[in-house]
Amino acid sequence: MGTPAGEELTTGLEVFFLLVMGHFVGDFALQSDRMAVEKCRGKDQTLAWQWWLTAHAGIHGFLVAVLSGVVWLGMLEWFLHALIDLGKCRHRYGMGVDQGLHILCKLVYVVMIVAL
Repeated sequence: MGTPAGEELTTGLEVFFLLVMGHFVGDFALQSDRMAVEKCRGKDQTLAWQWWLTAHAGIHGFLVAVLSGVVWLGMLEWFLHALIDLGKCRHRYGMGVDQGLHILCKLVYVVMIVAL
């Protein structure tokens, strides 16, 4: 027997909000000013930009894995977060689109969790 649809919706919303809160912790509380700048190519001074970007995205992957309980979603987040931030670093879009894409990823993760 599965869970009633209402319970799945409530659980899905709870996981979504946890993931969004975790995102803001990762992007604002756990990302230093140096990391925010030096994760972009050409702005790196203390460490190669790839290390900063990988570390920042890895923090997000860890948060998604812990908060969702699904390690492979954390790995997916690690990759997608780096890809999205790379686009922002290359000035393909600004902060609003960047944050919107990150939140959209969280929504997709919840849909995947509920569908499993």
